[in-house]
Amino acid sequence: MKQFGYKQSNSDHTLFLKRVKDRITCIIIYVDDMIITGNDEEEIADLKLFREFEKDLGNLKYFLGIEVLRSQQGIFIHQRKYILDLLAETGMLDCKPAETPIVANHGLQIIEGEKPADKEQYQKMVGKLIYLSHTRPDIAYAVGVVSRFMHLPQVQHMTAVMRILRYLKGTHSIGIYFDKNAHPDLIAYTDADWAGDRDGRKSTSGYFTLVGGNLVTWRSKKQKVVALSSAEAEFRGIAKGIAEILWIWKLMNELG
Repeated sequence: MKQFGYKQSNSDHTLFLKRVKDRITCIIIYVDDMIITGNDEEEIADLKLFREFEKDLGNLKYFLGIEVLRSQQGIFIHQRKYILDLLAETGMLDCKPAETPIVANHGLQIIEGEKPADKEQYQKMVGKLIYLSHTRPDIAYAVGVVSRFMHLPQVQHMTAVMRILRYLKGTHSIGIYFDKNAHPDLIAYTDADWAGDRDGRKSTSGYFTLVGGNLVTWRSKKQKVVALSSAEAEFRGIAKGIAEILWIWKLMNELG
């Protein structure tokens, strides 16, 4: 890519950028798959002639399990096929849907003497749910909770994973819509619970960010240290949100 005049982004090492006056071409690379976009139509046309690249598959419709739908108003991304394949693989295709991905005040923890679950199956299912949360912020918290027990899954934890699958059964067509808005405003929201993890009494931070009114990133993650107060837990959550804002701001500057 550097040989053809592209510069690797400092914000995302899979992103390569090329500027010609006020025009820009952006390429995201994952092994031998790439997404090409930008406003330099001449450069994009030349790219297709590079003998290093096998073929042009046209407008982006499917990428690493993520489906892309376009309209004049915006872009919709989802993982419907990925979800249906997951439900079929786990025998949950005909299950009764659940209204929420996790019960309120679930109190999940490791209980001494509790019956263990199949560790290999549990890790495989949770791993697939983690990838699915790339387009499903509504399951991010629930997936974050069940991923805490990968080293020692028990029956209660497997039941929680099955509830997420039952929730997905009723919401398999949900995804994220990116609208064409004129403003590039960057907004973030953060939150944290206090000592919500029953095993280690650690808190959980959560944030999501919007660019131009569109949801672009989100995360729910257990904090690394025990917060001594709810205020400390909130401030740690805010710090995570601010770090995300700074990263997006830097990326937007690189994109111009």
